[in-house]
Amino acid sequence: MTHLEVAVAAPVSGTLTYSSTAAISRLKPGIRILVPLGRRKVTGYLLGILPSEQTGFTVKSVTDLLDDKPLFPENMIPFFRWIADYYRYPLGEVIKNALPGGLTSQSIRTIALTEAGKRELTDFSQNQENKLAWLLTLLEKGSLSAAHTRKIWQSRKWQKQLIKWQEDGFLAITESISESSSKAKMELCARLCSDTLPGTDKLKLSEEKTLAIFQDLCQSRPSPVIPQKELNRHYSGAGKALKSLAEKGIITLFEQQIIRDPFGEEPPFYPQPAKLTKEQETALEAILPAVRDKKFSPFLLHGVTGSGKTEVYLQAAAETLKLKKTVLILVPEIALASQLEAHFFSRFGRQVALLHSGLSQGERFDQWGQIINGDAKIIIGARSAIFAPLSDPGLIIVDEEHDGAYKQEDSFRYQARDLAVLRGKLQQCPVVLGSASPSLTSFHHTTTGKYCLLSMTRRIEDRPLPQVTIIDLRTIDKNRTSHTFFSQELLDSLRENLVQGNQSIIFLNRRGYANLMICQDCGSPVKCLHCNISLTLHKGKKLLCCHHCGYTAKSAITCPSCRSARVKEIGFGTEKIEEALGQRFPKARIARLDRDTSTNRKNFLKILKAVHNREVDILVGTQMITKGHHFPHVTLVGVIWADGGLGMPDYKAGERTFQLISQVTGRAGRGDKPGNVIIQTHQPEHYAIICARKHDYHNFYKQELQLRQALSFPPFSRLVNLRFAGENEDKVREAAMSTSAMARKQALPLHVDVLGPAAAPLSKLRNKFRWQVILKGRDSRSLHTLCDLLLAHPVPPVRSQQVTMTVDIDPENMM
Repeated sequence: MTHLEVAVAAPVSGTLTYSSTAAISRLKPGIRILVPLGRRKVTGYLLGILPSEQTGFTVKSVTDLLDDKPLFPENMIPFFRWIADYYRYPLGEVIKNALPGGLTSQSIRTIALTEAGKRELTDFSQNQENKLAWLLTLLEKGSLSAAHTRKIWQSRKWQKQLIKWQEDGFLAITESISESSSKAKMELCARLCSDTLPGTDKLKLSEEKTLAIFQDLCQSRPSPVIPQKELNRHYSGAGKALKSLAEKGIITLFEQQIIRDPFGEEPPFYPQPAKLTKEQETALEAILPAVRDKKFSPFLLHGVTGSGKTEVYLQAAAETLKLKKTVLILVPEIALASQLEAHFFSRFGRQVALLHSGLSQGERFDQWGQIINGDAKIIIGARSAIFAPLSDPGLIIVDEEHDGAYKQEDSFRYQARDLAVLRGKLQQCPVVLGSASPSLTSFHHTTTGKYCLLSMTRRIEDRPLPQVTIIDLRTIDKNRTSHTFFSQELLDSLRENLVQGNQSIIFLNRRGYANLMICQDCGSPVKCLHCNISLTLHKGKKLLCCHHCGYTAKSAITCPSCRSARVKEIGFGTEKIEEALGQRFPKARIARLDRDTSTNRKNFLKILKAVHNREVDILVGTQMITKGHHFPHVTLVGVIWADGGLGMPDYKAGERTFQLISQVTGRAGRGDKPGNVIIQTHQPEHYAIICARKHDYHNFYKQELQLRQALSFPPFSRLVNLRFAGENEDKVREAAMSTSAMARKQALPLHVDVLGPAAAPLSKLRNKFRWQVILKGRDSRSLHTLCDLLLAHPVPPVRSQQVTMTVDIDPENMM
């Protein structure tokens, strides 16, 4: 009997001990196992073998081993442990989130209605004042699915009622084990048993024909293995003939894995430049020795847009591969992954693997397998790729390191950029953080010696940075243009750019047609039924949409408050800008790039390809178009409204505005022709706008740092956001206020400030009211100590599960 340390895929802190009689050779850290937990069975992850000592308690046995080979290398276990401890998240849930989806087996329940139950529960339902949707479904269909049952089972009230109905014979509740939905895709293949074929007089006509086709296909490929489906395409009778040929010992039929290709259409080719710039050479002179010495060294590569940071990544990756090491490259969004993967695919071909949410579950499973088997050497992905199963990475790169998308905002709230630095430290490899507008915290680390600063101040071939013009929207004459969101200067520049055959980008970080629908009679806005947020009009779809929960309603709507039909659209988004530009410039080829037009990877790449092929004159888009894209024929960028983020109730509002404007500004003039940028704003005197116009990061950093220091915000402190959510607003408020009072009693000796409680700026999302309490302190250990005290002694609404309290360590936004 062997004792095992196991992390279970459940909200359980710490690890559990189980026993197994399996051979030690099969008990490899990193495999999944099925284990009992209470009355159910869940997936566990084997972390190690424990000494078989007397424990003083009964050790439960492992139900089943689910893998023959580990899903992650053993040396990643300390990485997972650190994450669980720092982010105060269950270790098993950390590992579950790290792995590809569909790999979790567990006990599931389904409910079936008996004949007696049909009569009794029909009467029960009729006597209910508020009809229960799930009960009506049960009565109508006679059963409930596992997913439906799981939701009902979460309510203690209905869990008890369901068990009682089962005891009374009204229901049959069946428990079973769910299987993993992610599996290798297999295909049936054929190969000859020997090089010599039997005489044709011994074969049927169909067998002769199948063998002839088999031999013809084998001549055009290095391996004499042909998939059955390919033979079937050439001859419909091949399937039956193959079986009889196998029975005669002429061919062998076997299954082999198909790797589902995540690239689809092969990315465009990018040639290697003839020579590097001096600044690129200087950056590589600092990075490459750390790669060769296999030494942890964090670098901040601060390069202006168009300075050639990507080529530095490529050269460093090539050197890493020469040393038989692997490379991990993180990008903030799938959009940027598509751009970078084309560069790396051009240089390294099929050694590149992808890991991001744009892949299907099967594609992600296959890519994970390619990585852990050592077939992929370069991994490119969004934030979740930080968990790629690399046993010995030689280089980690974080592109656009300033981007807030590196922070996971749901359930398991981690910051992938920070974890990249941690992983580099744990696995002893250099980490390169790249950006044209670094996060304030990262740049501050270069001044304290924590990071090494590498600067690239010039564009490739000494191309000039674009000329930036600020348009004060407070002073322009609205009568000069028919559209209030276009200044005359912007319209004139667009017209001139079209005449010259150049491309333009129009940026507005707001999608949809109009961001507000308001009643002209009573003044009430049309809000989402599930969130305290106004609905956005999407004119093309004829829908009103909530951009937070996905709720939709038809655009032909009456006022919910007074039933008036006089509902008017207010505001604007990218869809409206696209329409207005089409009216102004009817001959121009206009495309839009936002979440609505790029719902999948194929659509996104199609639009990008059209821009690169100069099939688009004006590209309208949200922040998706601001990062990393290289459009050499774009010579004009127009920012419709630069103030959108400045009014947000967030201490990072100025930093985000500067970064966004700097990034979109950098799309202009990256080719042979110089670029121009027109920024429209109501706050031309704001330091973020002024510094972005001058391409002056250092002055922005200086002014922003002074504000942060005066208010003791990061990087001069650490933050924790305690978020409270529930369906009862009074209970949520009570939980936040009681927790805040408890925190204040404990905070003083720990030197922690307690801010709040206050309703969150987005006070209701997905039918749940939201409050928050901010903890601020200079020492993360003190903050963690206070968090542990609050989690160990939850206030009554949290303890009774009427309100959920989540801990967000190092919050990226306060919304």
